[in-house]
Order: sequence, then C-alpha cells, then structure tokens
Amino acid sequence: MAKPLLDISAARVFFDGIFTSPRVAHPEGVAVHLDGSIWCGTETGDLLRLAADGGSVERMGGTDGFLLGIAFDSAGNCFACDLRHAAIFRWDVATARMERFASAGIRVPNYPIVDEARGWLFVSDSVGQDNRSGIFRYDLKTGEGGLWCSEPMSFANGMAMAPDGCGLYVVESDAPCVSYVPVLSDGTAGAREIVVEGVHNVPDGVAFAPDGSLFISCYEPSRIYRWQKNRGLEVLIEDPAATTLAHPTNIAFKGDKLYTANLGRWHITEIDLSLLQQEK
Repeated sequence: MAKPLLDISAARVFFDGIFTSPRVAHPEGVAVHLDGSIWCGTETGDLLRLAADGGSVERMGGTDGFLLGIAFDSAGNCFACDLRHAAIFRWDVATARMERFASAGIRVPNYPIVDEARGWLFVSDSVGQDNRSGIFRYDLKTGEGGLWCSEPMSFANGMAMAPDGCGLYVVESDAPCVSYVPVLSDGTAGAREIVVEGVHNVPDGVAFAPDGSLFISCYEPSRIYRWQKNRGLEVLIEDPAATTLAHPTNIAFKGDKLYTANLGRWHITEIDLSLLQQEK
C-alpha cells in the first residue's frame, strides 16, 4: 500500500475526556456547531459540547442509551441516533431538552442527514427487517416517515449528502464500499450504485471536504481515506498503534481541520489538513 498522504504527526488529541466530568465515553458521533464548538455523542447516551478551543466539555442532554451519528440543522437543533432505544432524538435549541423525535420502522438508526431543502431527515438503518439494511426518511417537522430506500445494503453506516444535493453517499461497512443513492425529482430513491470499492477493512463514516473530495473513516484499521474521481482512493492518514486515531467512526470538517470521534478511546482527534495544500 502507498504511503499515507499525511504522517500521524498531523493528528493530535483535541480533547481528552477520559477523566473529565462528564466523561467522553467512547464517542461515535461528531459534528461541528455553527459557533465552532465540537459536539459528540457517547456510549452512555450523553450529548456533549466541546468548546471551540478544546478547553472544556459540557453535557447538553442525554438519552440513557448509546448515541451513534449526530447532525445539526441550520437553527442549531441536533438530531442524534440512539442504538439502545432504536430511535432518533432531537436536542431542541429553544428548550435545551432532548426528546424522542422519530422511530417508526427503524431498527438500528446509525446516521442522520438533515435535508432542509426538502424538509426531510434521512437515517441509515444498519440492520433492518430480515437483516436488510436500508435508509429511512422522516419529516423534519413531525417526525413521521418510514423506509425510503429498500434496496438491500451491506450494513448501511455513515452518510453524506452529495455536494449538489441530489443524492446520498452511503458507507456499507460489510461490503466494504461507498454507494450512492440519488434523490429523484419526485422525492423517491433512485437506483443504488457503488462508487468507491476496496475501502478496507471496515469503513464507518464519510464526509465531503470543501473541495469536493470524499473522506472515509475506518473503524478498523484506524485509518482515513481520501477519494477523488481523478485520483481514486488514497490513504490520508493511519495510526497503526490505534492511539491518536483509535477506531475513528464519524468525521466532521471545520476549515482545514478534520475532527474524528474515536470509539476505541475517550477523546476527539483533530487532523491538520493544511499540509495537503503542499501536495503536488
């Protein structure tokens, strides 16, 4: 395998929550708030806010479950998938309360995508009925909805809206690959197609960089890929010791920094992508 684009020294522990109160207990979901703070969800169901400078942590709410993927809308409401309750919760910016938002039909809600242009919340279901993974869609106002894409997937996991807003890129962890499901003009799901293959071994999260590159985080090994149509799949960074990058799950961008949740430890990692600007 080719040498990673970045040395592991480009990554650092942004916030170490092993002994803090609240504790950053094996975070899976991560998202960037409009105010620059970094939010994450933990295995104990806590929704946490890390200050933009990494200097403090605050518990915003909780489910007494296990939070997976999280995502914000433009108003600052936070949608969080909960494994234990098989439901999506919403932290309301107006009330500062976290309440059950949607759960119809879904079994393992893994990652939410807020589509305000259409008024929908898309959620991947990793292990659906008859072990057939798929994507659900719920009304952003009412929480009503159901199965949207029924085409079988191999453990649908992290997702990202295409830069043009016309479809969803979906990590299929058991394939392992990234597939694309278009949103047709009538709102229905188009035919799924595989766009990135060979994402070894267990891809988990996915996010688009400002330049349109697709970044894919792997739970195992502790690795992040970059994919571009003209360059293909490249290893961005890898931590063989699984210490700074410790089984990264979801990822989120803020400027030239990439933040990763680490299900294997108790911290959030920050990766400096500015060195990629020197790449030729």
